[in-house]
Amino acid sequence: MALDFNNYAAAGNAFLKEYARHLGLGDDTDKAGRVFVSIMHALREIISMEESLDLLAQLPMPLKAAYVNQWNPKKTRPEIKHMDEFVELVKEMDGKTAIIDYGEENDLAETYIDTTFIYLRKYVSLGEMEDIRDGLPKDLKNMIYSNLMF
Repeated sequence: MALDFNNYAAAGNAFLKEYARHLGLGDDTDKAGRVFVSIMHALREIISMEESLDLLAQLPMPLKAAYVNQWNPKKTRPEIKHMDEFVELVKEMDGKTAIIDYGEENDLAETYIDTTFIYLRKYVSLGEMEDIRDGLPKDLKNMIYSNLMF
């Protein structure tokens, strides 16, 4: 099987355009990319390795690449139990652009997180989303639970 990097690039660009529109960012695919990566990197930090691998199995190649970029699976997982802690982790994953991408309050970040999990249903089965949700601390389950049926 030959790798078709042009196809992966086209699929990744199409994803970013559609995702940016879902976030209400118009054509700002740069910001959409940073938001997606920071949310997915925060998620991978708090779910088990097994759930990460199950999730990866369902993602298209460009999203897999974004998920695993700079991943150190041997790193100790942070103790994130509340949504405000998860939002802070998302912002930490975004780095210096977090203030631009998310602002100082958590409302916009929570909206982007909700939108991301809704959008992921395009690629990830209901069963896998339920498995991820089941492994989250009680106060984080709503991050996925409220969006499962979309």
